[in-house]
Amino acid sequence: MAELKIICEYPDSLKQFIEEALLQRIASLKDGIQRTEERINEFESKYQMSTAEFLRRYENDEIQETLEIDEWIGESLMLKGLQKDLDTLRGIKFVN
Repeated sequence: MAELKIICEYPDSLKQFIEEALLQRIASLKDGIQRTEERINEFESKYQMSTAEFLRRYENDEIQETLEIDEWIGESLMLKGLQKDLDTLRGIKFVN
């Protein structure tokens, strides 16, 4: 695990500032994940298949590409990116 050391005249203030910024970013990512999952659920309901099944069928050229299909793919990629960013931020720990 990598470590980052920051030298500052007011370390407690800086730590509080960074923690608050991380919490705000985490809240923003959670909100984005929720909105993205809702959009994906709309596609899954409309097409009566899971995103995993959709992607498998799309990769096997079983689904014709349309603007809506591109949106579904984009939402699934967006979700993966948001979840990765959230996992990264949740893995940050402060040490003395």
